[in-house]
Amino acid sequence: MAYGKVVFGEKLAEGKTKIIYAHPEKADLVYMVHKDGLTAGDGARRSVLPGKGKLACRTNSNVFYLLEQEGIPTHYVGMVGDDVNLVIRCKMIPLEVVMRRIATGSYLKRNPGVAEGTRFDPPLVEFFYKDDALHDPLVTDEEIVKMGVATPQEIETMREVGRRVFAVLEAAWAKQDVTLVDLKIEFGRAPDGALLVADVIDNDSWRIWPGGDKSRMLDKQVYRNLPEVTEEGLREVLIKYAQVAELTDKFVENA
Repeated sequence: MAYGKVVFGEKLAEGKTKIIYAHPEKADLVYMVHKDGLTAGDGARRSVLPGKGKLACRTNSNVFYLLEQEGIPTHYVGMVGDDVNLVIRCKMIPLEVVMRRIATGSYLKRNPGVAEGTRFDPPLVEFFYKDDALHDPLVTDEEIVKMGVATPQEIETMREVGRRVFAVLEAAWAKQDVTLVDLKIEFGRAPDGALLVADVIDNDSWRIWPGGDKSRMLDKQVYRNLPEVTEEGLREVLIKYAQVAELTDKFVENA
């Protein structure tokens, strides 16, 4: 299958926001195509936002380029199309690794005794098991090991690397007076067994508050907060995604 100047192999997987294609010649690489889809609430709210895929790819490419420059092991190889990344083929670990600097969102619902705005230093790291039917439950180290999802050593590596990723992105955002509130990443195992930061880190992956002001948020929470999905509302969301892509261009310029 040809896609612009890129020739894809077979489709390997398709999710809510991306499609994975085999590389026609290199078994250790895959193409990741970013879709225009936007979802919330485990897919309960779904929208198509024309142009979002290109913005997601641009943001994701800027982020992973910066992480690579900082020596963090990732699956990123390059950006080969407006909405296409070339990445190392990984066996994904079904965990969302969430780093929190500031208490907000779902954390407050699970911990009603904690005041919004409470700061975690170092960032709090939580693991969620990826299963929409179970609504991605919070899991402990012991549960992760018992399920055979990851070893104790891998868990510790994910926690340590997760904090490194957060520190790099927090510093990059701080240069533009934007507060990185929290961040969700995923890991995969490369063909040689190496643990790599994988999947996507884009505007769906974090909370970012310019000037530390929650009311100025630029992230996916804007979409979640829409009372109802309207064309006007979606246009406003797309404007914010475009603004974030432009801001992350500076990650590359300053790297």
